[in-house]
Amino acid sequence: MSRHVDGSRIAHLGTAAGPIGLGLLAVAVYRTTLLPGVGWWDTAEFQTVGPLLGTAHPTGYPSYVVLGWLASAVLAPVGEPAVRMNLLSAILVAVAVAGTAVAATILTGRSWLGLVAGAGLALTPGVWAISTAADPHALHLALVAGLLVVLLRWEVLVRQGEPSAERWLFAAAGLGGVAVGNHGLTVLLAPWLVVFVLVVDPGLLRRPRLLAACLGLGVAVAGALYLELPLRAGPFRAPLVYGHPERLDGFLAVVLGSQFAGAVRSPVGDPAGVGAAIAAAMTAEFGPLAVLLPVAVLTTVLRRSSFALLSLPAAALTAVFAASYENAEIGRYYLGPVLFGWLWLAVLGDFAAERLEPLLAAGSAPGPGGRRAPVVATPMAALVAALLLGPVLVAAPATRAAVDRSDDTSAARWLDAVLPVLAPDAVVVSWWSVSTPLWYAQLVEGRRPDVWVVDDRTRLDADLGEVTDVIDANLRERPVYVIRASAVELAALAAAYELEPLAVPVDDPPWRVLRPRTAGGSTAPQAGDRPW
Repeated sequence: MSRHVDGSRIAHLGTAAGPIGLGLLAVAVYRTTLLPGVGWWDTAEFQTVGPLLGTAHPTGYPSYVVLGWLASAVLAPVGEPAVRMNLLSAILVAVAVAGTAVAATILTGRSWLGLVAGAGLALTPGVWAISTAADPHALHLALVAGLLVVLLRWEVLVRQGEPSAERWLFAAAGLGGVAVGNHGLTVLLAPWLVVFVLVVDPGLLRRPRLLAACLGLGVAVAGALYLELPLRAGPFRAPLVYGHPERLDGFLAVVLGSQFAGAVRSPVGDPAGVGAAIAAAMTAEFGPLAVLLPVAVLTTVLRRSSFALLSLPAAALTAVFAASYENAEIGRYYLGPVLFGWLWLAVLGDFAAERLEPLLAAGSAPGPGGRRAPVVATPMAALVAALLLGPVLVAAPATRAAVDRSDDTSAARWLDAVLPVLAPDAVVVSWWSVSTPLWYAQLVEGRRPDVWVVDDRTRLDADLGEVTDVIDANLRERPVYVIRASAVELAALAAAYELEPLAVPVDDPPWRVLRPRTAGGSTAPQAGDRPW
């Protein structure tokens, strides 16, 4: 039977001191594990496009890029631009932690359970890891938490018959537009937000103008944000632009992530493998608590059916998509399901607390007139909190060690060693993981503006041909260096050109292309292990 928290139980929830305090504590903890500067790969890209208001790789992430641009200005006293973008992730995850605390409190009517759910989310490995460096998934997590808070509050007001409920529905539409402008995973969530709204208030079907206004607001917000791509790639061109979003075909290619379409395999072909991947991901995130998730799901279905209609299919579809997507660092796609998991556990904790209360009352001594003394909730709350938080608290030192990036200066050290010794007016034929910190150093820090960094994406967008075409087009007039992703690629180049490693004290330095190789040349160089 579905159970709804009535207005009397949430009347005391006006204070936000607990969730805000928890969020501030989360920021303080995350600050100790923050990446101290520039990183590699997508991290360095987002550290670059944010301060420059550039355009990022698919799906463009305009909401995050615009927010990163604003945060770069607001957080200027914190340190260099890369640190500001890293700190933004810590703040956004802390917002998600506070939002989860509020959402769990609304679901259960117990503020202490809200804090338990928020703290649990904060200490979950994947969530903590995403707080350490620049990443739009941190904003996605914060927006999901914000949408849940707004819609759960809207549900309460609707059941109380409050006319002000409409304002919360518009707020949800606006937040939804921002979420669509940030990450494509919102597409898997949006239909179930609509289902939730219509189940809570079926009368909205008789108010098409209100529904159209909400839909229009969401579309307008998302559309305005996505205008950042063609504007910054066209008339107001940014220093770093991915693809050609100033053209319709290029815009659609970026927004729809066409280049990654081949990385998604059908889950129908290997349901057992997909299920095993999801189970492994949930075990990695929740540890021993993973065994409680099925019970928590069932409890949520029985006690909060409307929330179950939103959260269960959204989490399931996202998890199936993540398990079917063969790409790097795909664990970040499980952040939404992890948030839902902590809310399900909070509902289970509420059920457990209800069952413990009579047991504690039965054991209390009779008071005056034969009545039993009021039950002291503290022991019951402490027991349930210990059961839910105990595993993540025990694992916290190991989790911290696994996600800690506070000593990771590998990209900064590599740049400091390589950039000063590159020949003037050099061409560096690079690949994504190394190109992005090179772009950061050049475009954000203003170092070595004479160097032309030719990434594999640059070759595609500028129609420059293969790596050998870029080398041949520039070798007679400019110094050319190559940095490749694998020893196989480097060996193939060494078969065609005489290469010389740059004399710098870093692993796997760039190789200078001296001249085309003659027949019977020297042994091909081998690429060492990369620090990233």
